Amino acid sequence: MNKEKLILVSNDDGIDAKGLKTLIEVASRFGTVLVVAPADAQSGMSHAITIKTPLRAKKLKKTDTLEVYSCQGTPVDCVKLAINQLLEGRQPDLLVSGINHGSNSSSSVIYSGTMSVAMEGCVNQIPSVGFSLLSYDPEADFTAAGMIAEKVIKNTLENGLPEGICLNVNIPYLPFNEIKGIKICRQAKGLWKEEFVKRVDPHQGVYYWLTGYYLNLEEDSDDTDEYALAGNYASIVPINIDLTAYSAISKLNEWKF
Repeated sequence: MNKEKLILVSNDDGIDAKGLKTLIEVASRFGTVLVVAPADAQSGMSHAITIKTPLRAKKLKKTDTLEVYSCQGTPVDCVKLAINQLLEGRQPDLLVSGINHGSNSSSSVIYSGTMSVAMEGCVNQIPSVGFSLLSYDPEADFTAAGMIAEKVIKNTLENGLPEGICLNVNIPYLPFNEIKGIKICRQAKGLWKEEFVKRVDPHQGVYYWLTGYYLNLEEDSDDTDEYALAGNYASIVPINIDLTAYSAISKLNEWKF
């Protein structure tokens, strides 16, 4: 492998997450690695950034090929701090995020700190990939996910990505020999149906716990990430950071202002 590559690694599950350790190990096979990850779990933070308090980063490890920082901020804070300060002007050849504990397929990408790391890298013109494993178990076996990640990282470094595009990779929780392959997909149309559980504390104060379930709105479509994952394939969805709905522009131009 080309050890001259510089790879930035982050996540949203925090510096101690098992999935992050797997991704660091895989990324290290391709080059020098800088890790900047949240000090604690930051799942569901999407693209949030810290603007009211100072950020602190603690160096945890430094070798010739690996440097690790814990950041008391959001996942996107980690990327911004790395690019602006910790990389000291160097441009990474690749940014990888994860491996997340839990799926980020379909509309989950909207809420995902894992994918917001990748999107922030993409905004800064760094080829970027987010990885997620379909298991929320903090002690899940990431062996197969690491093998899929290695294949995707190798191809991304060799082929590059189109400008303004990052990748959302989701991996079934199966032994590697039971994963049928990797499919390029589109994002399934779906939504999370929130169900807030209302409770009362000992002081008669009302509070709520967020629960809910995912609703797939196109279960029969065979070109989506949800369909691929249900069929035991890893899915790759190219994500466009330009959110413009170009198809709606002509219709909106008919409005009278």
